Amino acid sequence: MSLTTDVCVVGAGMVGATAAVLLAKLDPALTVIVVDRSLPDPYTNKENVDVRVSAVSRASQRVLAACGAWEEVADFRHSPYEKMRVWDAATSFDQGIEFDCAEIAEPDLGSIVENRVIQLALIRQMRSLDNIDLVVPATVQGLSMADDYQKVRLEDGRDIACKLVVAADGAQSKVRDLAAIPVKGWSYEQKGVVATVRTQRPHENTAWQRFLPHGPIAFLPLSDGRSSIVWSCPEDLATSLMEMSESSFNQEVTQALDDVLGDVCCDSPRASFPLSLMHAQHYVTEGLALIGDAAHVVHPLAGQGANLGFLDAACLAEVVGNSLATRDYFFETRTLRKYERWRKGENLLVMSLLDGLKRLFDAESLTTLRSRGLGWVAGVAPVKNQLVRQAMGLTGDLPAIARR
Repeated sequence: MSLTTDVCVVGAGMVGATAAVLLAKLDPALTVIVVDRSLPDPYTNKENVDVRVSAVSRASQRVLAACGAWEEVADFRHSPYEKMRVWDAATSFDQGIEFDCAEIAEPDLGSIVENRVIQLALIRQMRSLDNIDLVVPATVQGLSMADDYQKVRLEDGRDIACKLVVAADGAQSKVRDLAAIPVKGWSYEQKGVVATVRTQRPHENTAWQRFLPHGPIAFLPLSDGRSSIVWSCPEDLATSLMEMSESSFNQEVTQALDDVLGDVCCDSPRASFPLSLMHAQHYVTEGLALIGDAAHVVHPLAGQGANLGFLDAACLAEVVGNSLATRDYFFETRTLRKYERWRKGENLLVMSLLDGLKRLFDAESLTTLRSRGLGWVAGVAPVKNQLVRQAMGLTGDLPAIARR
């Protein structure tokens, strides 16, 4: 059996679902099919917080609001944070830097939100739109061009004929591989260990990040007083942290954050994931566009991975919308390259910055340079505030819906 649509989005995660909703809202006549292996189970806000969370920037909040999803996310469960404290273990807490939303006249710096909460809100938006169809469970097996359309072959034998394929199927993108788009990158030989914890002292609606010799540990504040931690560390240490007893883990985490929040008590199962840098050499080909982790993967030290993906989705939708408005062919390479030129440079800049910061804080020989750098930034308000605004998505070449 064959299915026909204008756009086939492969991946119903946060970024893929965002792209699907934004594209479908461009024109009721534009049809969208979303393919994924599975969807998350629904749950209530009385259930425990998932360990996988994202620091959602102001720009991303605006993109999600344009999807109709942010109000639902905010009503369900989210955790705005007002400050961020960053310091280097090689110096001292007092020599670190504090970012404060009050200094840039914003109500907060962003929100910590569970990935599943965002995804479920977007899925409900997809199901509310008559021009979106969800094909789940389904797995992509093949991809080919036939005349002037793309043909997506599913493992169950069905074909989806479409004008545009949007690959939002993650870092190990099957669609990217089928399209023979090469990637560059490397493994950091690290893993991110995540968990939800309780702390002896209140987190003060502040995100805390300490750079250790082997990688940063971050405490992200949750609205119920707990924190979500992300500890980026070498693979052998990550294995040890995953296997050690709860009391030993609590002690290790308490020491890693220099005891600034007092004793730490793990309040959830632990999980880990590999850390790497990856960038696709091309974001587009005829009738195909990569977004999110299918196009780029960054180190999580600044929590920008999901935010980059949301902006990819918004920019692609804006390019397609402009093409529809001028009755142009939105699926042709010459049109899709507008999206690639828009996002590739922005993403490369962020990737290079995060990779440079990671290497700067890894180098023991640069302790004095790091200390002086943090002190300089802390003492120059315009520079510090510009860094905050950049991280919040308040500057740069943004899509229209992210600027409102």
